[in-house]
Amino acid sequence: MVPQELQKSNPKEHIFLVDGSGYIFRAFHALPPLTRTDGTPVGAVLGFINMLLKLLNQSDGTHLVVVFDAGRKNFRNDIYPEYKANRGETPEDLIPQFPLIRDACAAFNVPTVEMEGYEADDLIATYAQQMRDRGGLTTIVSSDKDLMQLVDEYVDMLDPMKNRTISTPEVQEKFGVSPNKVVDVQALAGDASDNVPGVPGIGVKTAAELINHYGSLEALLDKAEEIKQPKRRQNLIEFAEMARISKKLVQLDIHVPVTGEIETFQKSDQDFESARKFLEQQNFHSVINRLKLKQSTTKASTTTAQTAPSEKKEAAYETVDSLEKLDQWVTRIRKAGHVAFDTETTSLNPMQAELVGISLCVDAHHAAYIPLAHKQETGADLFDQEQDKAPLIQLSKKEVLSQLKPILEDSSILKIGQNIKYDMLIMMNEGVHITPVEDTMVLSFVLDGSKHRHSLDELSKLHLDHTPIPFKEVVGTGKKQITFDYVNIEKATQYAAEDADLTLQLYAILKPRLAAEKKTTIYQTLERPLIEALAQIEFTGVLVDPAFLNELSHVFANRLQKLETSIHQISGKEFNIASPKQLGEILFEHMGLPGGKKGKTGAYGTNVDVLDELASQDHDIAHKLLEWRQLSKLKSTYTDALVKQINPQTQRVHTSYTQTFTTTGRLSSQDPNLQNIPIRSEEGRKIRNAFVAPQGFKTVAFDYSQIELRLLAHMANIDSLQKAFKEGQDIHALTASQVFGIPLAEINSETRRKAKAINFGIIYGISAFGLGRQLGISSKEAASYIEAYFNQYPGIRAYMEKTKEFARAHGYVETLFKRQIPISDINNRNGMRRNFAERQAINAPLQGSSADIIKKAMIQIHQKYKDDCDTTRTVLQVHDELVFEIAENMIEVRISEIREIMENSARLSLPLVVDASTGPSWGNLEDKK
Repeated sequence: MVPQELQKSNPKEHIFLVDGSGYIFRAFHALPPLTRTDGTPVGAVLGFINMLLKLLNQSDGTHLVVVFDAGRKNFRNDIYPEYKANRGETPEDLIPQFPLIRDACAAFNVPTVEMEGYEADDLIATYAQQMRDRGGLTTIVSSDKDLMQLVDEYVDMLDPMKNRTISTPEVQEKFGVSPNKVVDVQALAGDASDNVPGVPGIGVKTAAELINHYGSLEALLDKAEEIKQPKRRQNLIEFAEMARISKKLVQLDIHVPVTGEIETFQKSDQDFESARKFLEQQNFHSVINRLKLKQSTTKASTTTAQTAPSEKKEAAYETVDSLEKLDQWVTRIRKAGHVAFDTETTSLNPMQAELVGISLCVDAHHAAYIPLAHKQETGADLFDQEQDKAPLIQLSKKEVLSQLKPILEDSSILKIGQNIKYDMLIMMNEGVHITPVEDTMVLSFVLDGSKHRHSLDELSKLHLDHTPIPFKEVVGTGKKQITFDYVNIEKATQYAAEDADLTLQLYAILKPRLAAEKKTTIYQTLERPLIEALAQIEFTGVLVDPAFLNELSHVFANRLQKLETSIHQISGKEFNIASPKQLGEILFEHMGLPGGKKGKTGAYGTNVDVLDELASQDHDIAHKLLEWRQLSKLKSTYTDALVKQINPQTQRVHTSYTQTFTTTGRLSSQDPNLQNIPIRSEEGRKIRNAFVAPQGFKTVAFDYSQIELRLLAHMANIDSLQKAFKEGQDIHALTASQVFGIPLAEINSETRRKAKAINFGIIYGISAFGLGRQLGISSKEAASYIEAYFNQYPGIRAYMEKTKEFARAHGYVETLFKRQIPISDINNRNGMRRNFAERQAINAPLQGSSADIIKKAMIQIHQKYKDDCDTTRTVLQVHDELVFEIAENMIEVRISEIREIMENSARLSLPLVVDASTGPSWGNLEDKK
């Protein structure tokens, strides 16, 4: 997110400052010893290159430079000769790798900088300050605690090993103080690793308490005699000068007379030929293969996707029917460093499907299928295939998975899939956790949004001019349809291997477009890591009480019967209430109620708007019909259906979350849809009581408070609203007071309700007619409320007009995270469509930013607790709400931790607030402060 101040300056500049020494030592210690053919050690070089390539592929900054230490001696040794004197000798195997690493940077066209007399940290601090002065952003690629003093609204850090962002909250958590006071804490606590003396007897926690109390190191030392603890007081007085020296040692210099200009650090295209030559010298063939893939994808992305049939290569697909062939494919995958991966199963439900086979592809047009669980009974009685009575030749699932598991779980080998979350769930059921992953379906969605569908068939036709083998040709249709385990292996090979092949080809076309179209950040930091988080949530599922649902379904059935009887009595005639045609005839012909209008089919309209209008005229039958419809839907959609959707193995309901359905980036839930359970009605809330926590756990829900209103206050830069949110005021009461001119103390519940309707209505671009209908007032009166609102908050109107203007010019709007949301009808000549598009343009940046924020929180929460499922499990996501199962003895700790993650998942000009509530079930929660 770009801070508000930067929006007025130069937010387009973003520099990545790589702590080169940190990269080198992490690479050296993370990888086993490796030598090239002449005996030169190159393990650290390989690790460094892998980390650098990952950063180059994932970062979308405008500038990047690797900063090295020039030597051990610097100006700090003049201040304190013992500084870093306790550091051990550099490992002998690492010394010859230093120049090779600098050569690697040159080969990949990455600038480097170092300077005698200064540490790399000082150069990083100086360039961060220069970028801050230019109004740009800085990301320091390091986890070094000494660099955390630089963090602020312009500067954050990226831990390359944990792939997590370090901003003010993370620094506060580590040191107990804000970043600008880190040096004071370090000066007191010292640092044994760097031989910074500090004050004896004072650790980081005590130092933070003292600095928070006294405000600064100097203020503390000036008042050291006030300290109550005798030993602490004595040490602070005796070692005051040592503390001051320590501060000079840890304080980074932001005014180093650097010679390299920031302009020279602009990111440029990689020179594949130069990189290849260097890599060949080091015998890094796996990296060369990865570069070949990237180079081919770049070429593919710059040429037309329409390939003449005569130019198409003939695909070669093989059946892996021996362990020798499997070994060959394993070797091929390891050498390439990537594989397109797909599974064939017996069901679209991954939690109930059985694994039938696996397909693999490393090079375009050459793929393989590994049959695992095909059955002999193929033939015309099942589907019109020739009888195949020959013995099935396929491999043991156990043997295959034992070979593939190390590859699928190897973080250095990329797994590419189309809707790979499904395949991840299939493999999780087999005890295999696929990582890292790329998804062509999600890639396509990030790049093209709602321009087209993102199925493999659709993408293949669009980008490869190829129509894949239809699924129905393989399994049949209707009564003759078979499951995939009955498909002839030869036919299965052609179908399954083609899927993997096409996926790899699509990846080669789609992935390079991210950088070219400046959509890398959304994909790499939100959508791609979210795949793993969603897979874990779906795999976990949510515990549902079937007895409660059955009882509630019985209660609903009784009420429906009574309503039906009452409706028939009022109408004076029995009829099928579920039939819109019969209902219309009863209401407007038999009963003669007003407002009946026939549609093109000749039937009367009886939708909710028609019934609402009749209900507003006090026609009792309309009230009962609305209630009947609501109860009928709840019963059929939830109380009856959910019982059938409980997984017999897990006793849980496993919904599926889709990333590629909504244009705003909101997740959608299906099979079953658990996001649409109504909460405004008593009956809807009762259904939530069926979602329970297991023994020893509680259900804990976290909900962003008024997040879209907060985003509006931030994005429109409304000072009064920002101030109100910062002070924790009742925003609806405040709006009521300001819009209606009533003192805050005199606002009653009805006036507040009107203000709430205006606040949320404005977010959705509500019209005077819509607001009037919602509040039960005339359109004229509603228009006066809206006008009064904009008069009170003129910045909101200006923001909305600016947003619509941007949409008209570009055809899309953007979220805080730069997600592009298409607004297709913004320039439509049809006034109704254009007005709808304008309302969409107003709301989409807010709803989209809200979706991005909770996605970021979900990713961070998953990373934090993915190895702690015994105490903490995410079980549901419902738009602005996350629901967990948390062990009873960990609730207070987890509420604090999760709330902190969620409230700091975006940097706004006002606080994000998360409400937490806990209880035995989702529908029976009590607020926690």
